[in-house]
Amino acid sequence: MKNKLLLIMGIFISVTAFAQTTDYREKAKKLVSQMTLEEKASLCSGETAWSTQAIPRLGIPSIFMTDGPHGLRKAEGFDFANSVPATCFPTASALASSWNTALAQKMGEALAIESQANDVQILLGPGVNMKRSPLGGRNFEYFSEDPILAGKIATAFINGVQSQGVGTSMKHFAANNQEFERMSNSSNVDERTLNEIYFPAFEMAVKEAQPWTVMCSYNKLNGIYASENKYLLDDVLKKKWGFKGFVVSDWGAVNDRPLGVQAGLNLEMPSSGGLNNKKIIEAVKSGALAEATLDQIVIETLAVTLKAKDSHKNGIVVDKQKHNALARQVSGECIVLLKNENNILPLTTSVKKIAIVGAFAKTPRYQGSGSSQVKPTQVENAFDELQKLSKGASLTYAAGYTPEGATNETLIAEAVKNAKDAETVLVFAGLPGIYESEGYDRANMDMPEGHNKLIEAVAKANKNVVVVLMNGAAVSMPWKKDVLAIVEAYLGGQAGGGAIADVLTGKVNPSGKLSETFPMRLEDTPTAIDFPSKDSNANYGEGIYIGYRYYDKKKIEPNFPFGYGLSYTTFSYSDIQSNTVSAKDTDDIIISLKVKNTGKVAGKEVVELYVHEQATETSRPENELKHFEKIALNPGEEKTVSFHLTSRDFAYYSIASHDWTIKSGKFDIRVGASSRDLPLQQTIDIQSTKMNKIVYTRNTLFKEFKNAPNSESIYEQITKGFTGGNKKAVTEEEKKAEAFMQAMLADMPISKFTVMSGGKFTEENLQAVLKSANSN
Repeated sequence: MKNKLLLIMGIFISVTAFAQTTDYREKAKKLVSQMTLEEKASLCSGETAWSTQAIPRLGIPSIFMTDGPHGLRKAEGFDFANSVPATCFPTASALASSWNTALAQKMGEALAIESQANDVQILLGPGVNMKRSPLGGRNFEYFSEDPILAGKIATAFINGVQSQGVGTSMKHFAANNQEFERMSNSSNVDERTLNEIYFPAFEMAVKEAQPWTVMCSYNKLNGIYASENKYLLDDVLKKKWGFKGFVVSDWGAVNDRPLGVQAGLNLEMPSSGGLNNKKIIEAVKSGALAEATLDQIVIETLAVTLKAKDSHKNGIVVDKQKHNALARQVSGECIVLLKNENNILPLTTSVKKIAIVGAFAKTPRYQGSGSSQVKPTQVENAFDELQKLSKGASLTYAAGYTPEGATNETLIAEAVKNAKDAETVLVFAGLPGIYESEGYDRANMDMPEGHNKLIEAVAKANKNVVVVLMNGAAVSMPWKKDVLAIVEAYLGGQAGGGAIADVLTGKVNPSGKLSETFPMRLEDTPTAIDFPSKDSNANYGEGIYIGYRYYDKKKIEPNFPFGYGLSYTTFSYSDIQSNTVSAKDTDDIIISLKVKNTGKVAGKEVVELYVHEQATETSRPENELKHFEKIALNPGEEKTVSFHLTSRDFAYYSIASHDWTIKSGKFDIRVGASSRDLPLQQTIDIQSTKMNKIVYTRNTLFKEFKNAPNSESIYEQITKGFTGGNKKAVTEEEKKAEAFMQAMLADMPISKFTVMSGGKFTEENLQAVLKSANSN
């Protein structure tokens, strides 16, 4: 058996090494040169619901792709009831709350092994869209409201999957943030917001992990379908970021297929039955589509196809128990302890009577609804797992509510009776599957009325109540003050019940932190007025202010802030240092600090680093997450954590220059345990060395010329030209008058000066100013 295993490993290593070194683009070019136009067009769409088209005469294979952000969902056609059994890992909203990139990579490796065992070449995931609103129906399938956290978890996940010879399909590119009318809605987002919020997670993963494919979204972006958006697919993804794989449509996302080819959409899924292939052929024959453009699209697709087929390995056997154990480990690190008054948790051996209330304890909600649903190899429930771990304690059970979340007097009475007789009550609640799913958005942030009523009734009967939540996104908590502890378990996958038991009993010290803000009320959210948008236009009026960026700027107190999570131990932060306090934006900046476990049990802490610009004329968030690291510490142990900062950590995206920009000034580096708990600060004076080229025109505002290379002389030219005077302001009254005039003129395009100055500022003066401003 050992020799057989070594042989399989040897085959895997040799095949993977071959796949990494072969120049598949060159092989693809040679094959494409031998194809007919019809054959080229055939490779632009799938053969079936999940497989690509083969061309046997040229030895071109078909590859299989299927859903799998948190588990393999391989089925024949759309018969998902009979999909293959596979390990159901925690969903993305849970995984990101682990803040553990190494664990995300291990999970990716396991998913790839299961894909290899089932002859799947591309796993459709991960989803890295931002959580613009807590009502997003698919939020459980996305990582975070923050692009850095989402990008780093996605990068690790992709590297894990692809290290085992299976490709990923990062999705949904881009600005897919609501489910309502998702196939026709236009996400209208300004350039800065796209680049600072909705692009960075994709950009990071492309540059650091190179997913084999990227899936374009259903929606339009600024009026143009993502599937035919050249700016999105070609200008940004392929040219600017250097994406080397191919772009696949979301299933049914194609609008105009020839336009899609022109824009950079390689593959349409599922098969259109040849309909759109004919349109491609007609477009080439009519001259509307250049055959060279089609060739390039096919080469990109074929290169990945060949690589995927070469990377497949036969004879892989999945160790289901090992993968279930990994799923339990991952889920344990995803759980977030939100409240723990009187240290009611972990449950100690002195607690002999435990009442377990809530149907989720025996029939857990462990994954989301829609295309990511996995048929698990097994399911652990918290009640059974608690019985195994709580030896010496008696456990009672009351369902408390129906599968739909409703309750009645009988169910409440039974739960209250059990609670009265117990030392500690564990109430399991959350969101039933119908409440959050692909295809529609949530109507509100509330849990079912039956769940809330149950918690309130039990809390009146017993003061020692712990609420365990199973849900894919933020929920309101009207009973928050009435219970001693709240455990956010998210959708923890098939082993989530065991992970909950591990955390409740102290076998695992909780170390998860929120990857999204939990608001007090829906009215506090940045999109409260218009989400989901229902007029086919979603106007992203909040701009860069989503998630904690919005709550910080508006000084709104959340229910629980971004990055927040408690532990059964305590940590202290100290001794922040920088290798410099004054630096150019090209310099290496190293921030170090010490973190100590000041409690009595071993634990893990997520160290979060945020950047704040002290004085800025450009609207910027109060704090922006830039780096994080999760560390393990034994009681009394202290570690030094270091972060390497680059120019991008201090930059904002300038619409004027269409690039990332740093303005010289002071920046505060803030480090701590959450976005609202940042005890350490180090100030660094950054000197910008890069002057982004700005073209000054007739419509440039007067105030913008102060950033021009010759700003002082230009200001003098404009001011003198406007007033017609040469006298320099000397007296206080003259200085006030000059300041008043400049304030009045600040927001005026300089072309207006030729009219407003009464002829004192001429067209010749204007042209001289523009020439001087654009001279460098």
